[in-house]
Amino acid sequence: MEGLRRRPSESEGEEAAPHTRPRQSDRPRAPWRNAAGFWLLGLCNNFSYVVMLSAAHDILSHQRAPGNQSHVEPGPTPSPHNSSSRFDCNPISTAAVLLADILPTLGIKLLAPLGLHLLPYSPRVLVCGVCAAGSFLLVAFSPSVVISLCGVVLASISSGLGEVTFLSLTAHYPRAVISWWSSGTGGAGLLGALSYLGLTQAGLSPQHTLLSMLGVPALLLLSYFSLLTTAEPQDPGGEEEAETSSRQPLISNETPESKPDVGSDLSLQEKWTVFKGLLRYIIPLVLVYFTEYFINQGLFELLFFRNTSLSHAQQYRWYQMLYQAGVFASRSSLRCCRIRFTWVLALLQVPGP
Repeated sequence: MEGLRRRPSESEGEEAAPHTRPRQSDRPRAPWRNAAGFWLLGLCNNFSYVVMLSAAHDILSHQRAPGNQSHVEPGPTPSPHNSSSRFDCNPISTAAVLLADILPTLGIKLLAPLGLHLLPYSPRVLVCGVCAAGSFLLVAFSPSVVISLCGVVLASISSGLGEVTFLSLTAHYPRAVISWWSSGTGGAGLLGALSYLGLTQAGLSPQHTLLSMLGVPALLLLSYFSLLTTAEPQDPGGEEEAETSSRQPLISNETPESKPDVGSDLSLQEKWTVFKGLLRYIIPLVLVYFTEYFINQGLFELLFFRNTSLSHAQQYRWYQMLYQAGVFASRSSLRCCRIRFTWVLALLQVPGP
Protein backbone atom coordinates (compact mmCIF):
# COMPACT_ATOMS: atom_id res chain seq x y z
CA MET A 1 0.00 0.00 0.00
CA GLU A 2 2.98 2.28 -0.27
CA GLY A 3 1.57 3.84 -3.43
CA LEU A 4 -1.41 5.18 -1.48
CA ARG A 5 0.94 7.37 0.51
CA ARG A 6 3.00 8.58 -2.41
CA ARG A 7 0.29 10.62 -4.16
CA PRO A 8 -0.98 14.05 -3.09
CA SER A 9 -2.32 13.28 0.35
CA GLU A 10 -5.69 14.97 0.04
CA SER A 11 -8.06 15.32 -2.85
CA GLU A 12 -6.78 16.92 -5.98
CA GLY A 13 -7.29 20.57 -4.97
CA GLU A 14 -4.56 22.86 -6.23
CA GLU A 15 -3.77 23.94 -2.70
CA ALA A 16 -3.10 20.37 -1.58
CA ALA A 17 0.67 20.31 -1.94
CA PRO A 18 2.47 17.08 -1.01
CA HIS A 19 4.00 17.15 2.45
CA THR A 20 6.89 14.87 1.65
CA ARG A 21 9.74 15.15 -0.80
CA PRO A 22 11.62 12.35 -2.53
CA ARG A 23 14.86 11.17 -1.04
CA GLN A 24 18.00 12.63 -2.46
CA SER A 25 18.97 9.27 -3.96
CA ASP A 26 15.72 9.17 -5.96
CA ARG A 27 16.20 12.50 -7.72
CA PRO A 28 18.43 11.35 -10.63
CA ARG A 29 15.85 8.71 -11.60
CA ALA A 30 12.78 10.87 -11.03
CA PRO A 31 12.55 12.51 -14.49
CA TRP A 32 12.77 9.18 -16.30
CA ARG A 33 10.33 7.45 -13.99
CA ASN A 34 7.81 10.26 -14.28
CA ALA A 35 8.15 10.44 -18.07
CA ALA A 36 7.72 6.67 -18.41
CA GLY A 37 4.93 6.68 -15.84
CA PHE A 38 2.81 9.32 -17.55
CA TRP A 39 3.43 7.79 -20.98
CA LEU A 40 2.17 4.45 -19.72
CA LEU A 41 -0.76 6.10 -17.94
CA GLY A 42 -1.78 7.81 -21.19
CA LEU A 43 -1.38 4.54 -23.07
CA CYS A 44 -3.36 2.41 -20.62
CA ASN A 45 -6.03 5.03 -20.00
CA ASN A 46 -7.07 5.32 -23.66
CA PHE A 47 -6.38 1.72 -24.63
CA SER A 48 -9.82 0.24 -23.89
CA TYR A 49 -11.50 3.24 -25.51
CA VAL A 50 -9.58 2.70 -28.76
CA VAL A 51 -10.07 -1.07 -28.75
CA MET A 52 -13.83 -0.65 -28.47
CA LEU A 53 -13.83 1.64 -31.51
CA SER A 54 -11.71 -0.85 -33.44
CA ALA A 55 -14.03 -3.69 -32.44
CA ALA A 56 -17.19 -1.71 -33.27
CA HIS A 57 -17.95 -3.70 -36.41
CA ASP A 58 -17.51 -7.01 -34.59
CA ILE A 59 -19.58 -5.86 -31.63
CA LEU A 60 -22.56 -4.81 -33.72
CA SER A 61 -22.46 -7.65 -36.25
CA HIS A 62 -22.62 -9.89 -33.15
CA GLN A 63 -20.79 -12.76 -34.86
CA ARG A 64 -21.38 -15.45 -32.26
CA ALA A 65 -21.25 -19.15 -32.82
CA PRO A 66 -23.31 -21.54 -30.65
CA GLY A 67 -22.18 -21.31 -27.05
CA ASN A 68 -21.34 -17.62 -27.44
CA GLN A 69 -17.95 -18.28 -29.05
CA SER A 70 -16.91 -15.48 -31.35
CA HIS A 71 -15.19 -16.23 -34.60
CA VAL A 72 -13.39 -14.33 -37.29
CA GLU A 73 -14.79 -14.36 -40.79
CA PRO A 74 -12.50 -16.34 -43.10
CA GLY A 75 -13.25 -14.12 -46.06
CA PRO A 76 -15.37 -11.28 -47.38
CA THR A 77 -19.06 -11.60 -46.80
CA PRO A 78 -20.77 -12.58 -50.02
CA SER A 79 -23.92 -10.54 -49.48
CA PRO A 80 -24.77 -7.42 -47.52
CA HIS A 81 -27.03 -7.37 -44.51
CA ASN A 82 -29.38 -5.11 -46.38
CA SER A 83 -29.92 -6.48 -49.88
CA SER A 84 -31.58 -3.26 -51.01
CA SER A 85 -28.35 -1.28 -50.52
CA ARG A 86 -24.97 -1.54 -52.17
CA PHE A 87 -23.35 -0.93 -48.77
CA ASP A 88 -22.57 -3.86 -46.47
CA CYS A 89 -23.71 -2.34 -43.18
CA ASN A 90 -24.84 -3.69 -39.85
CA PRO A 91 -28.49 -3.15 -38.86
CA ILE A 92 -27.14 -0.84 -36.16
CA SER A 93 -24.53 1.69 -37.22
CA THR A 94 -21.09 1.69 -35.62
CA ALA A 95 -22.03 5.18 -34.43
CA ALA A 96 -23.89 3.38 -31.62
CA VAL A 97 -20.54 2.20 -30.26
CA LEU A 98 -19.19 5.73 -30.65
CA LEU A 99 -22.05 7.17 -28.59
CA ALA A 100 -21.58 4.53 -25.89
CA ASP A 101 -17.85 5.33 -25.90
CA ILE A 102 -18.26 9.12 -25.80
CA LEU A 103 -21.38 10.13 -23.88
CA PRO A 104 -20.31 8.75 -20.45
CA THR A 105 -16.92 10.43 -20.85
CA LEU A 106 -18.63 13.71 -21.74
CA GLY A 107 -20.88 13.43 -18.70
CA ILE A 108 -17.92 12.82 -16.39
CA LYS A 109 -16.05 15.84 -17.75
CA LEU A 110 -19.11 18.07 -17.36
CA LEU A 111 -19.79 16.95 -13.79
CA ALA A 112 -16.16 16.71 -12.62
CA PRO A 113 -15.88 20.38 -11.54
CA LEU A 114 -18.87 19.95 -9.20
CA GLY A 115 -17.09 17.73 -6.71
CA LEU A 116 -14.77 15.15 -8.22
CA HIS A 117 -11.81 16.93 -6.61
CA LEU A 118 -13.15 15.86 -3.20
CA LEU A 119 -12.31 12.24 -4.03
CA PRO A 120 -8.61 11.32 -3.58
CA TYR A 121 -6.56 10.18 -6.54
CA SER A 122 -5.99 6.56 -5.51
CA PRO A 123 -9.65 5.47 -5.35
CA ARG A 124 -10.28 7.12 -8.72
CA VAL A 125 -7.39 5.22 -10.31
CA LEU A 126 -8.68 1.97 -8.84
CA VAL A 127 -12.12 2.65 -10.35
CA CYS A 128 -10.45 3.31 -13.74
CA GLY A 129 -8.62 -0.02 -13.63
CA VAL A 130 -11.69 -2.00 -12.55
CA CYS A 131 -13.92 -0.41 -15.22
CA ALA A 132 -11.34 -1.04 -17.96
CA ALA A 133 -11.02 -4.71 -16.99
CA GLY A 134 -14.79 -5.01 -16.68
CA SER A 135 -15.28 -3.60 -20.18
CA PHE A 136 -13.08 -6.28 -21.76
CA LEU A 137 -14.80 -9.06 -19.81
CA LEU A 138 -18.33 -7.82 -20.46
CA VAL A 139 -17.86 -7.40 -24.19
CA ALA A 140 -15.99 -10.70 -24.53
CA PHE A 141 -18.70 -12.77 -22.82
CA SER A 142 -21.69 -10.70 -23.91
CA PRO A 143 -24.74 -12.65 -25.14
CA SER A 144 -26.24 -9.64 -26.93
CA VAL A 145 -25.39 -6.31 -28.53
CA VAL A 146 -27.02 -4.41 -25.65
CA ILE A 147 -24.75 -6.06 -23.08
CA SER A 148 -21.77 -5.37 -25.34
CA LEU A 149 -22.69 -1.68 -25.42
CA CYS A 150 -22.80 -1.72 -21.61
CA GLY A 151 -19.22 -2.97 -21.72
CA VAL A 152 -18.32 -0.10 -24.03
CA VAL A 153 -19.86 2.28 -21.48
CA LEU A 154 -17.51 0.87 -18.82
CA ALA A 155 -14.55 1.57 -21.11
CA SER A 156 -15.81 5.13 -21.56
CA ILE A 157 -16.13 5.63 -17.80
CA SER A 158 -12.57 4.37 -17.31
CA SER A 159 -11.16 6.63 -20.01
CA GLY A 160 -13.09 9.76 -19.01
CA LEU A 161 -12.42 9.46 -15.30
CA GLY A 162 -8.78 8.64 -15.95
CA GLU A 163 -8.31 11.64 -18.22
CA VAL A 164 -9.58 14.21 -15.72
CA THR A 165 -7.63 12.47 -12.96
CA PHE A 166 -4.24 12.13 -14.60
CA LEU A 167 -4.31 15.54 -16.29
CA SER A 168 -4.99 17.19 -12.92
CA LEU A 169 -2.19 15.07 -11.45
CA THR A 170 0.29 16.64 -13.88
CA ALA A 171 0.02 19.87 -11.87
CA HIS A 172 2.10 18.18 -9.17
CA TYR A 173 4.91 17.23 -11.58
CA PRO A 174 7.24 19.09 -13.97
CA ARG A 175 5.53 20.54 -17.02
CA ALA A 176 7.30 18.12 -19.38
CA VAL A 177 5.12 15.20 -18.25
CA ILE A 178 2.18 16.67 -20.21
CA SER A 179 3.91 15.95 -23.51
CA TRP A 180 4.64 12.40 -22.36
CA TRP A 181 1.00 11.91 -21.39
CA SER A 182 -0.06 13.21 -24.81
CA SER A 183 2.31 10.85 -26.57
CA GLY A 184 1.01 7.95 -24.48
CA THR A 185 -2.58 8.64 -25.48
CA GLY A 186 -1.46 8.66 -29.11
CA GLY A 187 0.37 5.40 -28.51
CA ALA A 188 -2.86 3.95 -27.15
CA GLY A 189 -4.53 4.69 -30.46
CA LEU A 190 -1.81 3.01 -32.47
CA LEU A 191 -1.10 0.03 -30.20
CA GLY A 192 -4.76 -0.51 -29.37
CA ALA A 193 -5.89 -0.62 -32.99
CA LEU A 194 -2.76 -2.50 -34.11
CA SER A 195 -3.01 -5.16 -31.40
CA TYR A 196 -6.69 -5.81 -32.11
CA LEU A 197 -5.99 -5.96 -35.84
CA GLY A 198 -2.91 -8.14 -35.47
CA LEU A 199 -4.43 -10.67 -33.08
CA THR A 200 -7.61 -11.11 -35.11
CA GLN A 201 -5.62 -11.32 -38.37
CA ALA A 202 -3.50 -14.03 -36.74
CA GLY A 203 -6.66 -16.10 -36.26
CA LEU A 204 -7.62 -15.22 -32.69
CA SER A 205 -11.34 -14.67 -32.17
CA PRO A 206 -12.54 -11.20 -31.10
CA GLN A 207 -13.55 -12.71 -27.76
CA HIS A 208 -10.11 -14.15 -27.02
CA THR A 209 -8.48 -10.99 -28.34
CA LEU A 210 -10.33 -8.90 -25.77
CA LEU A 211 -9.48 -11.33 -22.98
CA SER A 212 -5.79 -11.15 -23.89
CA MET A 213 -5.86 -7.40 -23.20
CA LEU A 214 -6.73 -7.73 -19.50
CA GLY A 215 -3.09 -7.03 -18.63
CA VAL A 216 -3.47 -3.38 -19.70
CA PRO A 217 -5.63 -2.33 -16.69
CA ALA A 218 -3.11 -4.08 -14.41
CA LEU A 219 -0.31 -2.08 -16.07
CA LEU A 220 -2.30 1.11 -15.41
CA LEU A 221 -2.41 0.41 -11.68
CA LEU A 222 1.24 -0.65 -11.61
CA SER A 223 2.36 2.54 -13.38
CA TYR A 224 0.48 4.77 -10.95
CA PHE A 225 1.26 3.06 -7.65
CA SER A 226 4.81 1.85 -8.35
CA LEU A 227 6.43 3.89 -11.12
CA LEU A 228 5.61 7.53 -10.42
CA THR A 229 7.81 9.29 -7.88
CA THR A 230 6.57 11.40 -5.00
CA ALA A 231 4.88 14.55 -6.25
CA GLU A 232 6.55 17.87 -5.46
CA PRO A 233 5.20 21.42 -5.34
CA GLN A 234 5.81 23.00 -8.76
CA ASP A 235 7.01 26.55 -9.35
CA PRO A 236 4.80 28.06 -12.09
CA GLY A 237 7.65 30.41 -12.97
CA GLY A 238 10.21 27.66 -13.46
CA GLU A 239 12.49 27.30 -16.44
CA GLU A 240 10.27 24.71 -18.07
CA GLU A 241 7.37 27.14 -18.40
CA ALA A 242 6.36 28.39 -21.81
CA GLU A 243 7.39 31.82 -22.97
CA THR A 244 5.70 34.84 -21.42
CA SER A 245 3.61 35.60 -24.51
CA SER A 246 1.75 32.30 -24.16
CA ARG A 247 0.97 32.90 -20.49
CA GLN A 248 -0.97 36.14 -20.75
CA PRO A 249 -4.12 36.33 -18.57
CA LEU A 250 -7.45 35.79 -20.31
CA ILE A 251 -8.90 38.81 -18.48
CA SER A 252 -6.99 41.82 -19.75
CA ASN A 253 -7.30 43.96 -16.64
CA GLU A 254 -5.72 41.27 -14.47
CA THR A 255 -2.13 42.01 -13.51
CA PRO A 256 0.46 39.71 -11.93
CA GLU A 257 0.68 42.00 -8.92
CA SER A 258 -3.05 41.91 -8.20
CA LYS A 259 -4.17 38.34 -8.43
CA PRO A 260 -7.74 37.67 -7.38
CA ASP A 261 -8.44 35.40 -4.45
CA VAL A 262 -8.63 31.73 -5.31
CA GLY A 263 -12.07 31.45 -3.78
CA SER A 264 -13.51 34.59 -5.41
CA ASP A 265 -16.21 34.13 -8.04
CA LEU A 266 -15.98 35.72 -11.46
CA SER A 267 -18.81 37.93 -12.58
CA LEU A 268 -20.89 37.03 -15.61
CA GLN A 269 -19.03 39.62 -17.69
CA GLU A 270 -15.65 38.23 -16.62
CA LYS A 271 -16.75 34.68 -17.45
CA TRP A 272 -17.81 35.86 -20.91
CA THR A 273 -14.42 37.52 -21.36
CA VAL A 274 -12.67 34.28 -20.45
CA PHE A 275 -14.91 32.32 -22.81
CA LYS A 276 -14.18 34.66 -25.73
CA GLY A 277 -10.45 34.29 -25.09
CA LEU A 278 -10.79 30.50 -25.34
CA LEU A 279 -12.81 30.47 -28.57
CA ARG A 280 -9.70 30.33 -30.75
CA TYR A 281 -8.90 27.02 -29.07
CA ILE A 282 -12.44 25.69 -28.68
CA ILE A 283 -13.56 26.07 -32.30
CA PRO A 284 -10.64 24.13 -33.89
CA LEU A 285 -10.97 21.46 -31.18
CA VAL A 286 -14.70 21.01 -31.82
CA LEU A 287 -14.02 20.80 -35.56
CA VAL A 288 -11.30 18.17 -35.06
CA TYR A 289 -13.47 15.96 -32.88
CA PHE A 290 -16.49 16.31 -35.17
CA THR A 291 -14.52 15.32 -38.27
CA GLU A 292 -12.66 12.56 -36.39
CA TYR A 293 -15.84 10.81 -35.29
CA PHE A 294 -17.57 11.49 -38.59
CA ILE A 295 -14.74 9.70 -40.39
CA ASN A 296 -14.23 6.89 -37.88
CA GLN A 297 -17.80 5.88 -37.18
CA GLY A 298 -19.59 7.34 -40.18
CA LEU A 299 -17.44 6.79 -43.28
CA PHE A 300 -15.24 3.81 -42.42
CA GLU A 301 -18.20 1.45 -42.22
CA LEU A 302 -19.27 2.47 -45.73
CA LEU A 303 -15.81 1.96 -47.27
CA PHE A 304 -16.03 -1.68 -48.31
CA PHE A 305 -14.21 -3.19 -51.31
CA ARG A 306 -15.78 -6.54 -52.19
CA ASN A 307 -13.26 -8.07 -54.57
CA THR A 308 -10.40 -8.31 -52.08
CA SER A 309 -8.96 -10.94 -49.76
CA LEU A 310 -10.07 -8.93 -46.70
CA SER A 311 -13.54 -9.18 -45.22
CA HIS A 312 -15.55 -6.10 -44.33
CA ALA A 313 -14.64 -6.48 -40.65
CA GLN A 314 -10.94 -6.83 -41.49
CA GLN A 315 -11.00 -3.77 -43.74
CA TYR A 316 -12.66 -1.80 -40.93
CA ARG A 317 -9.89 -2.78 -38.51
CA TRP A 318 -7.22 -1.70 -41.01
CA TYR A 319 -8.89 1.70 -41.43
CA GLN A 320 -8.88 2.17 -37.66
CA MET A 321 -5.22 1.18 -37.35
CA LEU A 322 -4.09 3.56 -40.12
CA TYR A 323 -6.05 6.44 -38.65
CA GLN A 324 -4.65 5.82 -35.16
CA ALA A 325 -1.13 5.77 -36.59
CA GLY A 326 -1.70 9.36 -37.69
CA VAL A 327 -3.07 10.23 -34.25
CA PHE A 328 0.05 8.84 -32.60
CA ALA A 329 2.32 10.90 -34.88
CA SER A 330 0.40 14.10 -34.17
CA ARG A 331 0.22 13.61 -30.39
CA SER A 332 3.92 12.77 -30.17
CA SER A 333 5.04 15.85 -32.10
CA LEU A 334 4.82 18.34 -29.22
CA ARG A 335 8.47 17.96 -28.28
CA CYS A 336 9.57 18.07 -31.94
CA CYS A 337 7.76 21.09 -33.32
CA ARG A 338 5.17 23.67 -32.37
CA ILE A 339 2.52 24.90 -34.77
CA ARG A 340 0.93 28.20 -33.83
CA PHE A 341 -1.96 28.17 -36.29
CA THR A 342 -3.69 25.01 -35.11
CA TRP A 343 -6.86 25.88 -37.03
CA VAL A 344 -5.02 24.94 -40.24
CA LEU A 345 -4.60 21.37 -38.99
CA ALA A 346 -8.26 21.24 -38.05
CA LEU A 347 -9.27 22.21 -41.60
CA LEU A 348 -6.97 19.56 -43.07
CA GLN A 349 -8.90 16.85 -41.24
CA VAL A 350 -12.21 17.78 -42.87
CA PRO A 351 -13.02 15.02 -45.45
CA GLY A 352 -13.34 16.11 -49.05
CA PRO A 353 -16.30 15.47 -51.37
